[in-house]
Amino acid sequence: MQAATAAPTDFDDQLTRLLGRCAMADARALHELYDLVSPVLFACLIRILKRRALAEEVLQDVFVAIWQRAAQFQADRGRPMTWMISIARYRSIDLLRHERDAPVLVPEIPEHGNPDDEEKSSSAWLPPAGLFERCIELLSEPQRHCLELAFVDGSSHEEIAQLTGSPLGTVKSWIRRGLQSLKQCLES
Repeated sequence: MQAATAAPTDFDDQLTRLLGRCAMADARALHELYDLVSPVLFACLIRILKRRALAEEVLQDVFVAIWQRAAQFQADRGRPMTWMISIARYRSIDLLRHERDAPVLVPEIPEHGNPDDEEKSSSAWLPPAGLFERCIELLSEPQRHCLELAFVDGSSHEEIAQLTGSPLGTVKSWIRRGLQSLKQCLES
């Protein structure tokens, strides 16, 4: 038995129209969209992030992304609320990953109070100047481009595949291999 796909509702149609107006830079449409869906998106963010202040901050980022990507929404590929929830979900998960992976900087206390020791200990956590840039330059162009789209622009794997015209599996491989190469380079 095949799963039935739900027919678009009046609410879906309303959201689709608002997203279309947002794609045409209609700020009033964004305001209306915010009024309609922000409570649902906020509840989703609270559930994932568990912190109200952080959820409020991410909600604003989500609406910036919705505004910037409204033209990318395709009603024939899914419901508008699902599309917006996925943006919220990806933003919150990316933030949690970033927080988890961020180094905790704890300065070492010099034993004898020597100023030279303090200077060495406070900069001990800094990578050599330009190391990240050198490591990025070692990546292939597709890897570098996909990583930029994923981590700078916040694009999903599916969106990157559409933007680059590459198969989804290839995009995932470029990102995975690029991250592995970066890790190896930064650790050496």
